[in-house]
Amino acid sequence: MQAGIIGLGLIGGSLGLGLREIGMFKKIIGLDSDLLHLQQALSLGLIDEEASLEEIKACDVIFLATPVEAILQILPQLIGIANHTTIIDLGSTKSLISQSVPKEIRKNFVAAHPMSGTENFGPKAAFKDLLSHHIVVLTDLEQSGEYQVALAKEIFLALKMTIIKMDSLSHDNHAAFISHLPHIISYALANTVLSQQNPQDILALAGGGFKGMVRIAKSSPKMWRDIAKQNRNELLKSLKVFEEEMQKAQKLIKEESWEELETWMAKANSLYEIF
Repeated sequence: MQAGIIGLGLIGGSLGLGLREIGMFKKIIGLDSDLLHLQQALSLGLIDEEASLEEIKACDVIFLATPVEAILQILPQLIGIANHTTIIDLGSTKSLISQSVPKEIRKNFVAAHPMSGTENFGPKAAFKDLLSHHIVVLTDLEQSGEYQVALAKEIFLALKMTIIKMDSLSHDNHAAFISHLPHIISYALANTVLSQQNPQDILALAGGGFKGMVRIAKSSPKMWRDIAKQNRNELLKSLKVFEEEMQKAQKLIKEESWEELETWMAKANSLYEIF
């Protein structure tokens, strides 16, 4: 089989290395709108060859690893692929993408979200074990072809991923709380410090706690802008819940309700009983 990857950043590049490791594909070809990224992917061995869209369409499996807004633009261009071809998108949002797949290729399409990543982006950030031992969420499988679902599962299991199945709306709700909201919070914390008169003096004191919380504020703004756009409603819901918790903490501190503040913090500690 031959695999084609559209989007050769952290996820797409790491996927290329992972696919090479499992040996399921004779050749891995790639395409990226950023010519520098494409050249880096080739020099780093993330793919075997660069390819045109028509060459990608001739692959047995096509992976979409671009920002989520770009996935919406690419999908209509894949009409005309062979019946056996499998398209696997790797976007962080699922509902809008799933709804936007042209009916002509809906059976070919499998919606997936690998729950892995780092704060770095681009081909140089890719590494072969990024996906292994992480969860991949597959959504709306009842709309996909049996062959395509079976092949997607085989690939992800070979990559040593744990498969979870759910509908795309549930995915977007859950992802808002455990992925999209944390990124917005991290960006907000970084901007809060940067808005102060002498941020460099504050950052001179920064330790592990602060650095841990702002680590993901280094993530690609373009990618996270697109995610916020596509998952706007669920993200706004999660932000409202977070805002209510912040207001609760603010009220307890303002009123010097220290015992209640401790109880509020202790409740948060119980999160680790679930993990």
